[in-house]
Amino acid sequence: MPQTPALLPWRTVRDNVHLLHQLNRKRQGHESLTDEKISELLHTVGLGRFLDAYPRELSGGMQQRASLVRAFALGAPILLMDEPFAALDEITRADMRYLLLDLWERSRTTVIFVTHSIPEAVILSDRVVVLAARPGRIAREEPIALARPRHEAMEDSPEFHLHLARLRHALRESHAA
Repeated sequence: MPQTPALLPWRTVRDNVHLLHQLNRKRQGHESLTDEKISELLHTVGLGRFLDAYPRELSGGMQQRASLVRAFALGAPILLMDEPFAALDEITRADMRYLLLDLWERSRTTVIFVTHSIPEAVILSDRVVVLAARPGRIAREEPIALARPRHEAMEDSPEFHLHLARLRHALRESHAA
């Protein structure tokens, strides 16, 4: 899942989300979601009334929600998400974090999530890997011991803030080196 939704402008929300599912339906051993399940996920993320809308008719957050459902609809065992919420305002971005957690709870798909937001990394992850620049290397691995399911109130907990502090320290150290 890229930073931009990459929805095809001539396809509706429903058709954009179903695209990869339709292309991969015949692959042997590939278990993508059923059409029914995809429609259910679109309703879950608040796009039930926009199934027949085109991308130009949606806000950026709505387009990103369609892209998120499309990624999970493929049924892949691993998803790579490259800063998918970076272009969103803070409130929409927070909403997207919890939509992602909800979709993850349903599928338990492994997600490798790239972000520059430390709070986002902590709330979404079981493990955060801090990368150092030049030469690129792992500067720190931080296991995240927050209970699941995760919810917004956890962002005010002492455990959450302890993880934030450790990761900020690791980032400062990696940039100083």
